[in-house]
Amino acid sequence: MFTLMQKYSEQLEAEVQERTMQLEEEKQKTENLIAKMLPLPVAQALVAGNPVDPEAFDNVTIYFSDIVEFSLISAKSTPLQIVDLLSDIYTTFDATIEKFAVYKSQVETIGDAYVVASGIPIRNGNLHAGEVATMALELLSISAPLVIRYLPDVPILLRIGIHSGRSMSVNAYTEWYLQQGSLK
Repeated sequence: MFTLMQKYSEQLEAEVQERTMQLEEEKQKTENLIAKMLPLPVAQALVAGNPVDPEAFDNVTIYFSDIVEFSLISAKSTPLQIVDLLSDIYTTFDATIEKFAVYKSQVETIGDAYVVASGIPIRNGNLHAGEVATMALELLSISAPLVIRYLPDVPILLRIGIHSGRSMSVNAYTEWYLQQGSLK
């Protein structure tokens, strides 16, 4: 009887260890996803269980771009070709922007639109506009020689917009704050 109880106890202990490992793996996946989608300081606060309040930023520059005539390129492409094209372009862009004091969330690349910010979530004084403008010129420069393998005569041209001013970082509590009048 004692041997049977000991064997059962060992089985339970092994199952607890296995489930604990599975839980740790899932926790790590969740933390990695949060880190990809949110600015690092926000992700760290959320993972630590701390609340993240809305925050005003006075000096922010936002960069928006898309591909000129993307709808025509799409019409001449298969879905897989579009995915590969955008992946090639934005992988190149992502590697390029690492040289600048800018932030790009995975969420802000939708279709052929590409959005980057400077001065938020990390303040950088008056450097935000220069960082984004210089980055934009470099993205224009690196996109010019890019070739669509299956449409070599169609150039990749960027349409770029840049705006500087005040910005607000928000979170799940923003609606509550707005209702309470804290941000009015």
